[in-house]
Amino acid sequence: MTDSIEKNPWNALRQFTHARIALGRAGNSLPTAPLLAFNLSHAQARDAVHHPLDADALHEQLRVQNIATLDVHSAAPDREHYLRRPDLGRRLSDESRERLRQHAAQSPEVVFVIADGLSAFAASKQAIPLLQAVLPRLADWKIGPVVVARQARVALGDEIGELLDAKLVVMLIGERPGLSSPDSLGIYLTYAPKVGCSDAQRNCISNVRPEGLDYPLAAHKLHYLLTHARRLGLTGVGLKDDSDALLADAPRPPAVSDESKPDAA
Repeated sequence: MTDSIEKNPWNALRQFTHARIALGRAGNSLPTAPLLAFNLSHAQARDAVHHPLDADALHEQLRVQNIATLDVHSAAPDREHYLRRPDLGRRLSDESRERLRQHAAQSPEVVFVIADGLSAFAASKQAIPLLQAVLPRLADWKIGPVVVARQARVALGDEIGELLDAKLVVMLIGERPGLSSPDSLGIYLTYAPKVGCSDAQRNCISNVRPEGLDYPLAAHKLHYLLTHARRLGLTGVGLKDDSDALLADAPRPPAVSDESKPDAA
């Protein structure tokens, strides 16, 4: 059967990308192996969207490292409402709002939020290793408790940051799963967060995972943006990421394909 498969001359390029190229051809169709691989990736992407975030496990992992935590939930009561009503994922539940108000007196410079977004897989796998890479770089910062948020959209960080009176909020959130990346993490950085901030007021670092933008490079970019956001008093279109210029022989991060582009708003 394998003799009937026509090899693609691009086959040698497959070692450089996870994109589906040079899959071969059996008549007018794909060979069985890549077709089954596609179906598996599609199922993994669907699972990532619906898989619940194990918030208790995240809290435990953070507390073992002596990192204080807070737990919040959006106004979306469950996954079905979260997917059908994006607006509910952008606002806190009444109970969570009151809980955060009790901690507003701390006024941290930066608050990190670990949020499920559209892939709890990404939040569970990538968020803590990323924090471990970036927190040592922030020794001179006043950092608030790490907030673990369920049924969250990106803008939920605005209300969290506003209630905690934080100068900056960093959302570590699961991106829309792609067919080669069901566990891709997005980082959204907002200065002076408050309800009603637009996407133009944020900076985004996407495709954070070992197979994409690895933790040391993502931490380098995030530290650069945080440092300059604090100095300039802004984020978004006015804050440019020139962090690669500070790296000698900096590795070029893999391009984000259409399959794994961020879509967690």
